[in-house]
Amino acid sequence: MGYILNRILSMLLTLFLISAITFTVTNILPGDVAMMIMGTQSNPEALAGLRESLGLNEPLVVQYGRWIGGMVTGDWGTSLVFKEPIAPLLLQKMKASGLIVVMSMSIALSCAIPLGVWAAVHPNRWQDTTASSAALLGVSLPDFFWGIMMILLFARGLQWLPSSGFVDPGTDFAMALKHALLPSLALGLGLMAHLTRMTRATMTGILNQEFIRVARAKGLSENTVVWRYGLTNAVGPVMTVAGLQVGYLFGSIIVVESLFNYTGMGWLTYQALLNRDMPLIQASVFVIAAVVMLANLLVDILYVVVDPRVRLS
Repeated sequence: MGYILNRILSMLLTLFLISAITFTVTNILPGDVAMMIMGTQSNPEALAGLRESLGLNEPLVVQYGRWIGGMVTGDWGTSLVFKEPIAPLLLQKMKASGLIVVMSMSIALSCAIPLGVWAAVHPNRWQDTTASSAALLGVSLPDFFWGIMMILLFARGLQWLPSSGFVDPGTDFAMALKHALLPSLALGLGLMAHLTRMTRATMTGILNQEFIRVARAKGLSENTVVWRYGLTNAVGPVMTVAGLQVGYLFGSIIVVESLFNYTGMGWLTYQALLNRDMPLIQASVFVIAAVVMLANLLVDILYVVVDPRVRLS
């Protein structure tokens, strides 16, 4: 319990620092929020009145306290570009991006773990070389390259899947999966490469340990030794790296969603940055950071379940 409590306190402190840095940076950048709301043709008196009503003339510390209080109570303000309340807008886009994140992580893990185990069981042989080369290829090429290849192959060439657009999963779940599959593949290939290398490295170390040699000496089958004893001990470190890669996914999702015109969280954040929508930028960064922190907290909790030794550390 102490381990989990420490992780929660660490997460809250990190979120506080991220919120403070994001709010400060977005407020010291050139640009006038009042002018963005009213337009460049507004008269100075109207602009001054709007700044006064929004509290833009107050010290940054006061503005930050009011903003973080609104974030806690659910009053996240209104987007300057979309003219909508930010909280429901972010919730809608987060559900859209959450589908991509879950699908890409599932694709990556389902491919990376068998490849990593296959390479570790056959070290310095053609199986190891093939898996390691595939992982190196995935790491070396950027996500937008894989996205372009997916569009050319599956959308333009074979015409199996749509090349762009978004469908709400609540409206048509099957069509939503079709629109999310190509972006998920583009993200999952890069993520698969990282997880394959991690699985191989972890499994190689475990398969050389004493308890594995004892299991083999007892006459257990190789499949039992590798999958039951080897992978069970390797899943903890791999799971930790997978949790850390959630941040990588949200970092790459901006490019991938823009490429596929998939109107999720990444697309929304890009539009906010492009149009200098300060309230939406601040809320988007905070929500993404909170989701990444929460994902890592859940991984830490699962790690305790998988490896009870962590409770003692």
